[in-house]
Amino acid sequence: MTERKKLRSQAWFGGHDKDGFIHRSWMRNQGHPSHMFDGRPVIGICNTWSELTPCNAHFRLLAERVKRGVLEAGGFPLEFPVMSLGETNLRPTAMLFRNLASMDVEESIRGNPIDGVVLLCGCDKTTPSLVMGAASCNLPTLVVSGGPMLNGHYRGGLIGSGTAVWQFSEDVKAGKMSLEDFMDAEACMSRSVGHCMTMGTASTMASMVEALGLGLPQNAAIPAADSRRNVLAHMAGRRIVEMVHENLTLDRILTKANFENAIRVNGAIGGSTNAVIHLIAMAGRIGVELSLDDWDRLGREVPTLVDLMPSGRFLMEDFYYAGGVPAVVRALGEQGLLHRDALTVNGRTIWENCEGAKNWNEEVIRGFDRPLVEHGGVAVLRGNLAPDGAVLKPSAASPHLMKHRGRAVVFSSIEDYHARIEDPALDIDETCVMVLQNCGPKGYPGMAEVGNMGLPPKVLQKGITDMVRISDARMSGTAYGTVVLHVCPEAAAGGPLALVRDGDQIELDVEARTLHLHVSDAELERRRKDWTPPEPAMKGGYQSLYVEHVMQADKGADFDFLVGCRGAAVPRESH
Repeated sequence: MTERKKLRSQAWFGGHDKDGFIHRSWMRNQGHPSHMFDGRPVIGICNTWSELTPCNAHFRLLAERVKRGVLEAGGFPLEFPVMSLGETNLRPTAMLFRNLASMDVEESIRGNPIDGVVLLCGCDKTTPSLVMGAASCNLPTLVVSGGPMLNGHYRGGLIGSGTAVWQFSEDVKAGKMSLEDFMDAEACMSRSVGHCMTMGTASTMASMVEALGLGLPQNAAIPAADSRRNVLAHMAGRRIVEMVHENLTLDRILTKANFENAIRVNGAIGGSTNAVIHLIAMAGRIGVELSLDDWDRLGREVPTLVDLMPSGRFLMEDFYYAGGVPAVVRALGEQGLLHRDALTVNGRTIWENCEGAKNWNEEVIRGFDRPLVEHGGVAVLRGNLAPDGAVLKPSAASPHLMKHRGRAVVFSSIEDYHARIEDPALDIDETCVMVLQNCGPKGYPGMAEVGNMGLPPKVLQKGITDMVRISDARMSGTAYGTVVLHVCPEAAAGGPLALVRDGDQIELDVEARTLHLHVSDAELERRRKDWTPPEPAMKGGYQSLYVEHVMQADKGADFDFLVGCRGAAVPRESH
C-alpha cells in the first residue's frame, strides 16, 4: 500500500502532540468523527453568502452541494465565510472593498488547515476578490459561480437586469414612460435567485472563470434556479479533492495563455469593461504580466458573437440553452483564436472540453459570417487626455459616435452632475462631450460605476439616446452607450482629465484608438499650476489606506502591496 502524501492540513491535524490534540479536539465539538482527521484533504469552501448580497443569497444550498461532492471523493469539507460584496446595496461602491475582501480571502486560506479551496462567487466583485485572494496563496482552487437569474419578462417582452433600469429611467425622463409603468416593471426584472442575467459584470466574470479554466464547463450560464447548477456544484466538490491529490495548483491554470483566451472570449460575448481591471489584478496576484495593450491586441480582431443585452437582444438563460461559453470557445478555436492546449481545472485542455460543443441557436450565438459587431472586444484609447490609456466597449456604443469631435461639458464630481444635469439652462446639446472628473480609484474613492451618465432631459426629449461620455469612472456591465471609461491617470491623481474645462474641444476616434484634447501643452501647464487635488472623502480608516495604496485602473486598481503571490507556507504554531 502506497503511503499518502502528507497534506498541508496535517500540520494542524496530523500530530500526536499537544497541538494536534488541541486542533482536533476543538473541531470535534461540531461532531466530526476521528476518521475525518486521518490525512484526507481538507477542502475549504469559501462562501460569500449574505442576505445583503441578493445575488448570492442562495449560496447556503450551493455550499451543501459542494460538500456532498467533497465527502463522496474522500475529502473533509469545511465552509468559511468572507466579506460579501453586494453590488446592489453596498455604498459608496463595492469596488472600494474588492481589495479588502481579497485580503480576507488570502489570510483565511493561508491561516487555516486547508489543502484545496472551492470559491463560491456570484455578484460582480465577489469573483475577482476571491480569485485574487486565492491566487496570492496558490493552492488547488476551483470556482463555482452562483448562476444568473431566470429571464425577466414585462408586458410580452424580455427585460434584463440593470439594462432595463437604464432604458426605462431614460424613457421616464423623456416622457415616453409613465412613473406607474416604471414601478410595475420593478417586480418583473428579478424573479428568481441568481445574479444579473444580462451580460453584465457578474455574467462576464462567470464567463471569464470558465474561459480561464477555473470553473467546470457550463459554469457561467446555467441559471441559478436550474437543478443543473446544483449538479455542477456537486461535481466541483468531487473534482477539488482530485486536484489536491494531483497538486493542480492555481499557477498551472492562471497562465498567460489562459488569460489571453479569456480576453478573446470576453470580446466574443460582449463582456463588461470591468473585466479589464479585474483580470489585470488577478494576473498581478499570480505573477503574470497582463496589460491594456494585451486587451487591445487580442480583442481587436474578435467579433462579438453573442447577441445578449446590453449589446443585443437576449439574456443568459437563452445563452445557456444555445450552448453557453463552450459553444463560443469552439467557434473561436475553429478560427485559430484560442490557445487550445490551455489547461483547465478538470485536468483537460480547454479544447478537449469544448471541441464537441454545439451551437443550438444561431440567433443567440452568431457565426463569424454574421456577427453582432464585426470588431468587438475592448478598445484601448490613448492620447493627451489619457496618456496611460482609457477603454471603450464597441459592442455597446453607437456606430455614428465612434468618430466624433465635440465641445466639452464638464462635471467636477458626480454630485455636480446630479445637481446640474436636469437644469434646462444647462448649455449642452447632443453634439457635446460629457466629461466627469474625480470618480477614479482615488477620487471617488473606489471608482464607482457612474461613467454612463444619463443624458440631459432636454436632449432625451429630442429622441436622442446616446452621446459621447468620458470619465475616470467605471460603467456597469449592464449599461450601454458610447462611454469612454477608466481614463488614466485619473483626475484626482493629477491626470489631464482634471484640466479639462467647459468649451474645450475633445476628439474621439475609436478606429485610430485616440482620445485627444485640443488644448495646447502650454495652456495645460498653466492650468496644472492652478490645480489642487481634491480633499479625501474620509480621513483615517480603510478609505485612507485605499487612497494611499491603490494603483491606477491600467494596473488593475489593486493595492501596491498586494501584487504578487505570497504562497501558502504553513504559518508558525499558535500554541
